[in-house]
Amino acid sequence: MKKALFVILLLAVFAAAFPVFAAGEKVGVAMPTNSLQRWNQDGQNMKAQLEKAGYEVILEYANNDVAAQISQIENMLLNDVQVLVVASIDGGALGEVLRTANDVGVPVIAYDRLITGTEYVDYYTSFDNYRVGAFQGEYIVKALDLENAEGPFNIEYFGGSPDDNNAHLFYQGAIDALQPYIDAGKLVNPSGQIDFETVAILGWGSDDAQARMDNLINSYYSDGTKLDVVLSPNDSLAIGIVNSLISAGFKEDNWPVVTGQDCDIPNVINIVKGLQSMSIFKDTRTLAERTVTMVAQILAGEEVEVNNTEDYDNGVKVVPSFLCDPVFADKDNYKELLVDTGYYTEDQIKVE
Repeated sequence: MKKALFVILLLAVFAAAFPVFAAGEKVGVAMPTNSLQRWNQDGQNMKAQLEKAGYEVILEYANNDVAAQISQIENMLLNDVQVLVVASIDGGALGEVLRTANDVGVPVIAYDRLITGTEYVDYYTSFDNYRVGAFQGEYIVKALDLENAEGPFNIEYFGGSPDDNNAHLFYQGAIDALQPYIDAGKLVNPSGQIDFETVAILGWGSDDAQARMDNLINSYYSDGTKLDVVLSPNDSLAIGIVNSLISAGFKEDNWPVVTGQDCDIPNVINIVKGLQSMSIFKDTRTLAERTVTMVAQILAGEEVEVNNTEDYDNGVKVVPSFLCDPVFADKDNYKELLVDTGYYTEDQIKVE
C-alpha cells in the first residue's frame, strides 16, 4: 500500500515537472457491483457516453466488496486517470484513497451515492433522492385515497442499506409524505417497526427482504389481518417482498400496494402482472449524460454546473451537486416511459 502511494506521488511530481509526458484524458469509473441490473446499466451508459465524448475509460465493478473498490481506485490512479467517478459501496469508507486522489490532483465525482466523512469529494451527481421517497409516499396516498378514505389501512415499512446515504433520504421523503396520515390514524403499523434502523436491509438484499417479509406475515398477518401496503424503497427489496407474498398465498383480492425504484426488468414485468404497483424510473442515460458533462467541464477548466449547494452535507462539507428529476412508472405509463423512449424493448418486458 505504502509503495503504491509512493509511486502515485512520484508520478504526480514527474507529470508536473514534465507536462509533455502527462497522460491523456482518461476517466476512472468505479461501480459497486455488476450483480444488479441497475449498476450494469449505469456503468455501461457511463462508459459509452464518455467514450463517445472522446475519453479513455477504465470501468470497474467491485462486487460489493469495499476493499476491492479501494484497490480498484488505487489502480486507476496508478493508471493516470484525470477524473474519478465513484458510486461507492460504503460511502464512509473511501476517505484515505480519495485523499491520495486529491494529493495527485484528481477531482472526484460521487455518482448517485454521496461519499461521506471526507473533504476529498468535489461534486455529487444524482437524482433528487428525497423526492424519490416522496414520490413513493405520494403514490401510496393516492392508491389508498387517504385524503378521503377513513381507513385504517395496515402498512409495513422497509428501508434500504444503512451504509448508503441515499437510503436515508428515500425513507425520510416517504415518511414525510405519509406522516399526516400516520398522525391521523389512517395508516397503522401492526408490527410497530417503523424506525429506519429496524426496517433497513443491509446491502439491499432481495433474500433478506424476503426473510423479513416472511417474519412480518407470520407474526402479524397469519390470522387474516389485512395487509394494505408495503413501502419498499427499491426493486431489489420489492422482488423479495413479492416472493414472500406469493409464498404466503396472497391473491389478487388481498394483494397490497408495493412500491419500488429502478424499473428493473423483472419488476416492470411484475408491474404488468399486478404484483408491484409502481417503480421510480431514474433514467441512467440522463444521469450518465449529466456526469459526462461534469467531467468535460472539469477537464476543460470550466465552471462546473450544479443546481444544489445547500442540501448534501457529507459530514465534513456541503458537496456541490447536480440533481436530475425522477419520475415513476406504473401499469398506466410504463410503455410511454420505458418502451417508447428506447430504454427497453417490448420483448424485454414481455409477460410470458
